[in-house]
Amino acid sequence: MLFFLLYTVFVVPLSLMIRFTNYSLRNILFLFLMTGSVSTVAQQQKWNQRYQTYIDQYRDMAIEQMLRNKIPASITLAQGILESGAGNSELVKKGNNHFGIKCHGWTGRTVHKDDDAKQECFRAYNNAQESYEDHSKFLTKNKRYSQLFSLSITDYKGWAHGLKACGYATNPNYAPMLINLIELYKLYEYDRAKSYDKFMAQNSGHRQDGFLHPIHIYNKNYFLQARKGDTFKAIGKEIGISGKKIAKYNERDYNSPLVENEMIWLKKKQKKAEASYKKRPHRVKAGESMYSIAQYYGIRLKSLYKMNKLSPDYELKVGDELRVR
Repeated sequence: MLFFLLYTVFVVPLSLMIRFTNYSLRNILFLFLMTGSVSTVAQQQKWNQRYQTYIDQYRDMAIEQMLRNKIPASITLAQGILESGAGNSELVKKGNNHFGIKCHGWTGRTVHKDDDAKQECFRAYNNAQESYEDHSKFLTKNKRYSQLFSLSITDYKGWAHGLKACGYATNPNYAPMLINLIELYKLYEYDRAKSYDKFMAQNSGHRQDGFLHPIHIYNKNYFLQARKGDTFKAIGKEIGISGKKIAKYNERDYNSPLVENEMIWLKKKQKKAEASYKKRPHRVKAGESMYSIAQYYGIRLKSLYKMNKLSPDYELKVGDELRVR
């Protein structure tokens, strides 16, 4: 409820003011949801990035649910952002609950948190995918929301007002908040999707302690950047893939230490770099190795040696040019 109040007090009035300035609404950040005050541009950018990261992380889950259950992906994402504070809420950290759904006869794991009353019971899940699936069930199986499914899948405004009218939230500005988020981040574009990335839908929401690692897509593969203290085992638990498999994909020993910010690939690497590098050799810089170059382009180390007709004992020199495709 605090997220909704702060949004109403600060973001909605600010959006009206912005219409008469040179700033773009796209760059107006939702720091107010957490702090209730205007802060520095750097802080605002940080929170804006967290919102965009949340969208990138969970849009495929939202699209998957839309294609299965006829709930607009834009609505699911906007609700997830608002209800979870872009994945930063206590309910998400303790129970992977992205939509603030209370127990109401729930027989699974639970967490308790002060809300309308003290220590209310909320549903808890093993990962974000379970939360997204249960959100769909909550809407499709509950008769009070049945009228929403007569609306067009692209009628996000109708869905937003309908959710409020059906009692999903008590905040009187719930519908405008959803609509503003959808339009600000162009979430309505996902309502026309015909397919989704199955890997992202299945593997991007297995939260452990702290913030999830954003997953990126490059060279027909998926990668994340290691953080201080990361291990293949910990990353594997978060992503839902064996840590030993991830180590193998990265041509590393399972127990080898990870360096902060290094790229960790989540599927077997390609034999060549992307097509745009066909006529663009890589010029070796100080501190690089054959392995770090292979990781950077998402290609197998053996393939990099083979493309350049080099033996594994070759001593790389600054200025060397290497084919990567």
